[in-house]
Amino acid sequence: MRLTKQTNYAVRMLMYCAANDGHLSRVPEIAKAYGVSELFLFKILQPLNKAGLVETVRGRNGGVRLPKPAADISLFDIVKVTEDSFAMAECFEAGEIDCPLVDSCGLNSALRKALNAFFEVLQQYSIDDLVKARPQINFLLGLDHLTQPKTAA
Repeated sequence: MRLTKQTNYAVRMLMYCAANDGHLSRVPEIAKAYGVSELFLFKILQPLNKAGLVETVRGRNGGVRLPKPAADISLFDIVKVTEDSFAMAECFEAGEIDCPLVDSCGLNSALRKALNAFFEVLQQYSIDDLVKARPQINFLLGLDHLTQPKTAA
């Protein structure tokens, strides 16, 4: 199984928002940080917004932010929104299947267990976990101004 680029960048977008906590994140800044097109990120943003994984603020000073703590957003939450199919084999797909063993095959059962284990692991990791695992994430994303001590005026 391979996750799509949409899922990959959706996770990255939420990580950026989590690292930029307390500030609105702008899509052009996120795109620049990851070297991806703004149009691609806007496309990803729509299903994330609809699912309540991000909140958008319109206007000149608008942007994107997490609507809830990053610790409350699991990788599974993102994957189930951004992936179209988890059909690991023909027997997972709806419709006509050519295999005569479809209802009694051990492969179907084994793959279903594997997929469920995959989902369980994704549920154990939050966006917050990913951000905290990289202490220099703010620097790497160009958000190092958020960690700089404020100087007295």
